[in-house]
Amino acid sequence: MKSLHDVWRIRFLHYVNELQKYLKYVFTGHLVIVMVFVAGAAGYQYSEWLKTAPSDFPGTWLIAGVIGILLSFSPPTTLIREPDQVFLLPLESKLMIYMKKALSWTVWSQLFIALLPFIVAIPMLKQVGNVESITLGAVFIFIVLMKFWNVYVEFAFRWANLGKGVWGDRFVRALVSIAVLAAIFTMNPLYCALLIIPVGFYSFTWSRQMKRQPFPYEHFVKLEQNRMLRFYRFANYFTDVPHIRGSIRRRAWLDIVYRLVPYEKKSSQNYLVFRTFVRTDDTFYLWVRLTALAALGTAFIGIPIVIMIFVGALAFASALQLKQALSSSNEFRMDMLFPISDLARSKAVVKLVRFVQVAQAIIILGTLLVVSADNLVMYVLPIVVVVVSEITLRLSK
Repeated sequence: MKSLHDVWRIRFLHYVNELQKYLKYVFTGHLVIVMVFVAGAAGYQYSEWLKTAPSDFPGTWLIAGVIGILLSFSPPTTLIREPDQVFLLPLESKLMIYMKKALSWTVWSQLFIALLPFIVAIPMLKQVGNVESITLGAVFIFIVLMKFWNVYVEFAFRWANLGKGVWGDRFVRALVSIAVLAAIFTMNPLYCALLIIPVGFYSFTWSRQMKRQPFPYEHFVKLEQNRMLRFYRFANYFTDVPHIRGSIRRRAWLDIVYRLVPYEKKSSQNYLVFRTFVRTDDTFYLWVRLTALAALGTAFIGIPIVIMIFVGALAFASALQLKQALSSSNEFRMDMLFPISDLARSKAVVKLVRFVQVAQAIIILGTLLVVSADNLVMYVLPIVVVVVSEITLRLSK
C-alpha cells in the first residue's frame, strides 16, 4: 500500500462487503412488506392528526430538540484495528489523512438519522408552525453543517480525553445543536451570530487539546469492535453469524417463573430450555423487542387490518426465531447423557414457545385495555398472536 488513502480504501471495501453479506438476509421480502404496512399506517395516522393539530403546538421546538439530540450521537467510524497500534504508530503524524476519510464517511452514513425526522416533520412545520420554504431550506443546510461539527467535535473529544466523559460532551453538543436549530427556525440574525461563539469556541478547544495527546488506539479499537459487535448481534437475529457468541445473564428477578416447571424427571428438558431462554441475551431480548414492537403498534396503529398484519408478522417472527434458536444447538450438553427421550428437547422448545407467545398475547391485550380501544375488532389481536404462533410451530421444522 502506497499511502493511508489506500489503507482506508481497502478497509472501506472490506467493510461494505461485510455489511452487504449480512444485510441481504436482514431486509428480506417479508420484512419489507411489514415495513411498507407500518409506514403506510403511520403516514395515515400522521395525516389524520395534522387535520386536527392545535395551532399552538410547539412543532419547531419539538423538531429542534429531537434533531439536536440525534445530532449529538456521532460516534466516529474509523475502521481502526488492533494491529494498527503497532503498524500505524510510525505514521501517527500523518494519521489525519486517514481520519479525514473516516470522518467524512461517518457524516454521510449517519446524516439520514437526523434528516429523516426533519423530512417527516415538514408538513407539520408548514401547517402548524407556519414555517416558510426558505426557512426549511436553511434548516436543512444547517442540519448538514451541524452534523459535520458534531462528528468532528466528538472525535476530537474522544481523542483528547482517551474516550472518557463522552456523555457529558454529548449533553453539551445537544444543547448547542438545539439552540442553533431553534435560532434558524426563528430566522433571527442576532441569535445566529451569537451562537457562532460557543460553536467555534467548543470545537477550537477540543481540537487544540487533541493535538497535545497521542492517538488513543485502544479506545478507538474498542469503539470499532463494539460497533461491529452490535451489527453482528442484530444480523444474528435473521441469519447465523458464525463468529458471534451470545452473552449470558443471571436475571435472578425471573427465578420465580421456574416454579411453573414441575420438579420431576420428565420435566428436566422443560426446565433446561426455560432457563436457557431466560438467561441467554440473544433469545430473551429478541422476544422482548418483538413483543414491545407489537405492543407499540397496537397502541398507535389505529387501522384494524394493518395492525393485524403487523402483529401477526411479529408473532410469526417470534415463534419461528425462538424455535430455531433453541433447537439448533449442536454443542455437547450434559443433558445428552441423561436417560430421556431424544424428542424431549424439541417438545420442550415447542412448549416454551407456546408459553411465551401466550404471554405476548396477554401483553397485547393489556395494551388494548390501557389505551381503551373502542373498536371491538382490535380485541381479536391476542387471538391472532396465538393462532399465528401455533401455525408457525406446526408447519416449521
